[in-house]
Amino acid sequence: MRQRKNFASSLSSSGQALIETVLVIPLLIFLVLNAINFGYFFATALNLAAAPRTAGLYSIMGQSTPRSDALPPAGDDTNQSSVTYMTYQDMSGTFRNWSTAPIRVCSLSLGVNPSGEDTTAETVNCVSYNMAGPSFPTLESDPAAPVFKLNRIDIRYTFRPLIPGWIFSLALLPAPICTTGGGGVTCTFHRQATMRAMN
Repeated sequence: MRQRKNFASSLSSSGQALIETVLVIPLLIFLVLNAINFGYFFATALNLAAAPRTAGLYSIMGQSTPRSDALPPAGDDTNQSSVTYMTYQDMSGTFRNWSTAPIRVCSLSLGVNPSGEDTTAETVNCVSYNMAGPSFPTLESDPAAPVFKLNRIDIRYTFRPLIPGWIFSLALLPAPICTTGGGGVTCTFHRQATMRAMN
């Protein structure tokens, strides 16, 4: 009698464990897949913040040596000494469609223009590559012009989460960054770095 009771109790506890496992596994899968998407989102944000900073520093300093202090060209993505090429190379290890990301380079190597009616306020000239969609914000002049100039690098990168599906999406993120529609979630980052250079 006691053996039957132990056997029945053992069957009921193993059935309970199976039901608990079946109920918990979908929740665990949901958490893991969302963690992967959020991890990719933040890795993209961090890497995209670093690329314009590095490019901005390069556009000001270039390959400065005691022998040569020429500024690097804004250039295109085929000129290996250009600021644009360096920016794309910074993005190439992390991003899937890095070569189509719009980039604007505002550099002293492109020359300067007077800004508005104030002849002492000047802005550096800019050049854009792979422009599709809205334009970048207008470059402001440095209040300390003409002694200083603000160099600026802008990047816009659009991506979809690694794991598609609204339940695993980044739909909870703010609307300007991520939007739903067209069969999924699309996130767009605009990152820029502005650095002051002495003329």
